[in-house]
Amino acid sequence: MTTVERDTVPARAGSGRVGHRHTPGHVAGRVLLYLTLAVFLIPVMFPVYYVFAGALMGSQDLSAFPPRLLPTGVNLENVQGALDAVPLLRMYGNSLVMAGIITVSQLSTSALAAYAFVFLRFRGSAVVFALFLSTLMVPAEATFIPNYLTITGWGMGDTYAGLVMPFLAYAFGTFLLRQSFKQFPRELFDAARIDGMGHLRFLWTILMPLSKPALTAVGVYVFITSWNMYFWPLIITRSTEMQTLQIGLNSLKVGEYSNPGLLLAGAALSVLPTLALVIFGQRFIVRGLTAGAVK
Repeated sequence: MTTVERDTVPARAGSGRVGHRHTPGHVAGRVLLYLTLAVFLIPVMFPVYYVFAGALMGSQDLSAFPPRLLPTGVNLENVQGALDAVPLLRMYGNSLVMAGIITVSQLSTSALAAYAFVFLRFRGSAVVFALFLSTLMVPAEATFIPNYLTITGWGMGDTYAGLVMPFLAYAFGTFLLRQSFKQFPRELFDAARIDGMGHLRFLWTILMPLSKPALTAVGVYVFITSWNMYFWPLIITRSTEMQTLQIGLNSLKVGEYSNPGLLLAGAALSVLPTLALVIFGQRFIVRGLTAGAVK
């Protein structure tokens, strides 16, 4: 390297894009962006914050004017009162069982159906898939009465089977997984078949491990939807032992248990599982929902 080259290398290195990224205009733009996001974040996150803060407030703090945003101390009377008013722990378990069974079932049926639509060639597959998606246009309310008559006619009312039976399969999960499976090259499937790998083995050992973002997105969506379900558990269950958490929360806001502190405590217990799923699974949710959007 000549003397001229040695002298020019540091100059080029010092005047690269790294220095350009930290110009005053760039820093000011980043600060403005974060401030704008913080302004929009406050009204979105405030209800979540107040649910947990209100669950720890006493009756005087909740009835104070102007309203207090911070609890004066840790008060667990609301949580204990909510657990004593209605059997929330039993209802909590019912909701977990119902949401867990529905989530596992819809993941299984959606993965199998999406695999068939992508990797199995059969006549009329496009028409069948279109009919499959057309079920998404049917309002859920229109199916409650037929489902109720069917489930009660089979003697499954007020049981776990009655809670989960109408929701074991859903077209949305099939559509999302189909879009994810279509990204895999056909040659990978053909090579596995030549090696003697069966359909279920290929799906379980190769396709599903590589589709974790899409599977996680479907699982989180199905679990949250099932967890927040209210009307179907309300009409299909009769005993308190089989009712779900959302019905218990509604019981806290009517009758003798009408107390904002108890209601906030129950809501805080209710939102914990879904909040944890969103926080820890948001990376997979974004990747899964955008799968297949860009070729």
